[in-house]
Amino acid sequence: MKQLLVLCVFTAACGPTMGERQPSAVPRATSYLNTLISASNTPGIQYVVVNATDVVFEYHGGWADIRREVAVDASTTMMAYSMSKTITAIAALQLVEAGKVGLDDPVERYVDSFPYGTSVTVRQLISHTSGIPNPIPLRWVHPAARHGSFDENAALAAVLRDHPSLSFDAGTKYAYSNIGYWLLGKVVERASGQAFPAYVSEHILRPLAIAPRELGYVVTDSTHHATGYLEKYSFINLAKGFLIDRDLIGDYAGRWLEIRSHYLNGPAFGGLVGTASGFSKFLQDQLRGTSVLFNDTTRRLFYAPQQTTQGTPLAMTLGWHIGDLDGTRFFYKEGGGGGFHCMMRVYPGSGIGTVVMTNATGLDVRRVLNALDASFVATGL
Repeated sequence: MKQLLVLCVFTAACGPTMGERQPSAVPRATSYLNTLISASNTPGIQYVVVNATDVVFEYHGGWADIRREVAVDASTTMMAYSMSKTITAIAALQLVEAGKVGLDDPVERYVDSFPYGTSVTVRQLISHTSGIPNPIPLRWVHPAARHGSFDENAALAAVLRDHPSLSFDAGTKYAYSNIGYWLLGKVVERASGQAFPAYVSEHILRPLAIAPRELGYVVTDSTHHATGYLEKYSFINLAKGFLIDRDLIGDYAGRWLEIRSHYLNGPAFGGLVGTASGFSKFLQDQLRGTSVLFNDTTRRLFYAPQQTTQGTPLAMTLGWHIGDLDGTRFFYKEGGGGGFHCMMRVYPGSGIGTVVMTNATGLDVRRVLNALDASFVATGL
């Protein structure tokens, strides 16, 4: 095998003198990312920092496919998994804005054969306070070769039959639920009259000028789609026979186990496939004074911290989780599963957004972004 490649660092002008004086954040980020690759912490990685108008910093390096020696570049797509949920929340909020969905409507109004009763609302699906259970979803996938004939509705019905009862009374506390967001996608379909991927493409991705090759629900070019990997010496690899469909388990490439190409059974809870650059266009929209996705009232709702029915505050908005980096508030969404791990963040006070995507299940993307983002937040680029 050739020596591992570290590829393409790019900085865009944030002002007329940027080319003459690179901020200290750029060499620090470059060194950190180069070290991740050279130390084999991940086969490949993409990292992008944006402000409202420019790409501040972009990096892509390592391998998209180790055995075939295909390098990661800016057009390499990866699985976004649960990072998709923020986009799903936007779809629902757009329909609220249009008067087609009520935030406090019962979900059963929009979903046939809903097993959880009348108490669960659309707001509770979005804020993860519905009480709908969250079994391990790693097997809720299917090989890419079977995607054309896959029956999503039958798969969801089977999951609901297996998990028909709430884990707690709706609205009383926070508990993450992939089933909840899968059902939120069905709310979007019923209210809009469109298939969920089609709705997102028309009403979210297209207005953001994000091309299908940058972000969507299918792999548009398999030659530019990364192979996902599990670390050979990890718990999930040891337990893979119980956690992952055997049809998805590939060969070893050194210390990495390949996960074959696949799709999630429910696009709304984790089906987006794309690039860090594609997600960064969404982040830029969120940093601008006016969003193309919804009006100012809906935008404020999108960022408003939620609470339980008893008034207990949550570190959750209607679409984002809320975090803190050295005293700076940010809004984020993480995604991870078989072979990939990613996270995106918006720092409104600093005017920047960041996204990292990797093809390694176990890479601690939260720790990576904490390390990378700190300098860019401090410089306020």
